Amino acid sequence: MERRETLTLWRPTGPEELALVEASGWTAWPPRLPDQPIFYPVLNEDYAIRIARDWNVPASGVGYVTRFEIDAEFAAGYPVRQAGGRTILELWVPAEELDEFNRHIVGRIVVVREFR
Repeated sequence: MERRETLTLWRPTGPEELALVEASGWTAWPPRLPDQPIFYPVLNEDYAIRIARDWNVPASGVGYVTRFEIDAEFAAGYPVRQAGGRTILELWVPAEELDEFNRHIVGRIVVVREFR
């Protein structure tokens, strides 16, 4: 079988979203809520840590940083947006394309950090 190149992405998340990822068998992100038109995993762990620690913990008492791999060729079809400084980079995936995005995840979504 041909091994495809992957892109590593991180996603800061709270306990509700993480429970839905766990329910998927750690293989998919849940559908976005009506007021969330974009799914935006981030391109570096440091940025994900800042969001999990500084936003998720105050909002829900706990913040997680997850890591996952996605088919790099497929991911190249989505724009990278700079949301602040040079390293504040997000991949913007329209909510209606999240099912297709999930089908291109390689392996499992893993929790790499937890903040309380």
